[in-house]
Amino acid sequence: MFTGIVETLGTITDVKTEGSNRHFTVAAPFAHELQIDQSVAHDGVCLTVVAVDAVAGTHVVTAIDETLQKTNLGSWAPGRQVNLERCLSANGRFDGHIVQGHVDLTATCESVTDQNGSWLYRFRHEPGPSRVTVEKGSICINGTSLTCFDSTDDSFAVAIIPYTYEHTTFRHLRPGDLVNLEFDIVGKYVAKLLGK
Repeated sequence: MFTGIVETLGTITDVKTEGSNRHFTVAAPFAHELQIDQSVAHDGVCLTVVAVDAVAGTHVVTAIDETLQKTNLGSWAPGRQVNLERCLSANGRFDGHIVQGHVDLTATCESVTDQNGSWLYRFRHEPGPSRVTVEKGSICINGTSLTCFDSTDDSFAVAIIPYTYEHTTFRHLRPGDLVNLEFDIVGKYVAKLLGK
């Protein structure tokens, strides 16, 4: 389980395709602390560490075809920065919201507005069952726990403060870019129970 509080940025240094799988080598400040079989959220996608090179400061994760189809990982190339978060430890502080690392779908960034002290981002996604956002509710975008507003059946907005802008990949996000969305798990369960 994750919280959507991004720990650090990683950089994709190599991408290899093997059958329908894709292996990503990621340079990260905490690579030397990772262990094989550990779960790490990469732009909100829970991936298993399959190799670690502590000297080089890199780790390798593998994405299967299902993951490549439902997320933006299919477009990842060397040089791309990604938001990273290790799974929550049992005695960790719960600062964000419950994030599983199971991306529901991608959304398109429709606009980015500089508000002279913060940035307003608007996103649009395919509507459907359990794809629920509510005013002042939680949403996870590229692994970042955020509060949504101006919510409709297929769109919502979030505001980004300077700290988040500087310490996540949001500063690189432009209109037309695809992002990974994970809707609030509580909202998904409620929607299922109500048949929505």
